[in-house]
Amino acid sequence: MSGAKGTFREEEVVPDGFRVDRELALGRHPILAGFPGLDKLAPARRLVADRAARARLFQETQIELVDQDLWMYVAPKEVPKTFRRRWKPVVSPEADCIVVGANHLRESPLLTLFMDIYHELCHVLQRQGGAELWPPGMSYVERWTEIEAYRFVIEEARQLGVPDEFLREYLRVEWITDAEHRTLLDALKVSPDS
Repeated sequence: MSGAKGTFREEEVVPDGFRVDRELALGRHPILAGFPGLDKLAPARRLVADRAARARLFQETQIELVDQDLWMYVAPKEVPKTFRRRWKPVVSPEADCIVVGANHLRESPLLTLFMDIYHELCHVLQRQGGAELWPPGMSYVERWTEIEAYRFVIEEARQLGVPDEFLREYLRVEWITDAEHRTLLDALKVSPDS
């Protein structure tokens, strides 16, 4: 999509009906409290075609809004052994829960939140299917779970007319090197910097 001068404006490409409760209180909530109507959007139907399974996913998945400087992640059921010294994630043994940084929810562009929440929902489904989201000894950009989740949201973004320039920056996460970023771009068929 483009604005009056032919430039990309991310606020213009967010799907109709995508909403975020930017005033949501810290704590745990149903996912639809933070993202009302998320289950009614076309990406939700593409993510889970079966109506009953889709309804279960959105009824049972929770989000936990935390006052930490972070984006989003699926809360592990227990702290992975490889994390014990370097990261203390929120754990959720009883329910699927996506942890969201409060500043991310309140301040990030809607397009980024749209892509992030569906990325994390992909991870919820992967884990429900038995996938290990944090396999020890494997680079972030080598994990099939990350490639699959990114592929889903990149395809959704492209349907909205999002250019590769935005997608390149979206995929530039701070915990990967420049070489790993290039690997991710190649895997997802996003053109590198021109």
